[in-house]
Amino acid sequence: MVRKIFNSPIPSWVVMVLVAILIVGVGIFLNQFGKITYNYDLVFGDSFGGKEEFEYGSWPALQNAEFFKTVKDKFIDENADFIEGDLSTMRLKVYKKGIVVGDFEILSKGREGSWWETPAGVYRIQTKEESHFSSFGRVYMPYSMAFQGNFFIHGWPYYPGGEPVAEGYSGGCIRLADKDVKQVYALVEIGTPVLVFEKDFIKDDFTYDFEIPDVTAEAYLAADLRNNFVFLEKNSSKKMSIASLTKLMTAVISTEYINLDQKVVIDYSMKATTSLPRLKTGQEISAYNLLFPLLEESSNEAAVALSFFLGRVRFVELMNLKSGSLGMANTHFSDSSGAHEDNISTAADLFALSKYLYNNRSFILKLSAGELEWSAYGASTFQDLKNLNVFDGDPDFVGGKVGMSTAAKQTILSIFDLNLRSGERPVTIVVLGSEDNAGDARRILDYVKKYY
Repeated sequence: MVRKIFNSPIPSWVVMVLVAILIVGVGIFLNQFGKITYNYDLVFGDSFGGKEEFEYGSWPALQNAEFFKTVKDKFIDENADFIEGDLSTMRLKVYKKGIVVGDFEILSKGREGSWWETPAGVYRIQTKEESHFSSFGRVYMPYSMAFQGNFFIHGWPYYPGGEPVAEGYSGGCIRLADKDVKQVYALVEIGTPVLVFEKDFIKDDFTYDFEIPDVTAEAYLAADLRNNFVFLEKNSSKKMSIASLTKLMTAVISTEYINLDQKVVIDYSMKATTSLPRLKTGQEISAYNLLFPLLEESSNEAAVALSFFLGRVRFVELMNLKSGSLGMANTHFSDSSGAHEDNISTAADLFALSKYLYNNRSFILKLSAGELEWSAYGASTFQDLKNLNVFDGDPDFVGGKVGMSTAAKQTILSIFDLNLRSGERPVTIVVLGSEDNAGDARRILDYVKKYY
């Protein structure tokens, strides 16, 4: 897992979420022209218990020097074979089993700002030809190794008559001296990853200062629910008491295992200490209607009452089984309300729960945000509920929960649809062990909006 766990101007998401793990597959030895000899699968491994394959190609995150170093270091740790093309220092290095076996000067690259500017990214050697004729430039390129479309690593080009091209000539390729490229050609196989870095990849006046916000929480995580990109993180794998964030799993189990039309009669054994008492002994209420105070007012009474539909022991057992199925390996539930300090999870595990809610149980989030516009079960019988969620009324807020207890301090899980530079992105913010969950979450949210 790649994630920054030290202080730097770059947010710690780079070291934890976007990790590049190279798994060297057994390659099928084919001919050297246009065929992959060795197949390297580039995989994102994350602390959320999942893996996502990365499609080779332009990777704008590699404009960032800290991220580039992180990815390169991971390749080295994995004892991978790869090529490093640093277009800022104009050096090309060849690694075998994580060790540099060749270090060469790059003589030219694609002109900045042109259509053929060499893009930062992670590619792989696609073809090898000792003398490739470029139909684009009408020149021969010695010891050519294509790594992305019309982009090659090659020696000094020459015209069909043998005359070398002028020094300023470039079609966007990475050019080496003939003696150097011949060595590179001999060292690498088709399929070898090519890690290209260009710190000036983005050409505008915007600068990334990445001032890490002052957050009181012991652990937090802000990440993209669609691609697992981590914007900011601290101790995201630390097991901590989560208080009423537990109720999000309570809502999941309730909606997946209980007939929400079914009703229960409130008795004394269901009563619980809660911030805004709503339930009365002898009151008959449906499971569906209990979800509203559960998620809007964080009602402990509603949480306990919902557990009675299946039996308290079975209900909690299902909560733990569900967390296991979602890959929440460091999570344990001991009750349905979160009142007990042994309701334990991590920010990374709660990211996995956020992802499930966003993609599969979005109505739970809408209900928590007071935005459930339609339901087959009708409107809530509660007309005077107070939504305790910090971001209630924020147009970007999708849903979530807050929590508070002596053991957990203050906690919060909030999901947003944010209009970032890359478009609208689903982002979750998890804060655990906070002295100020509202302030911490807002500062993290402002950070994401400012820099991304």
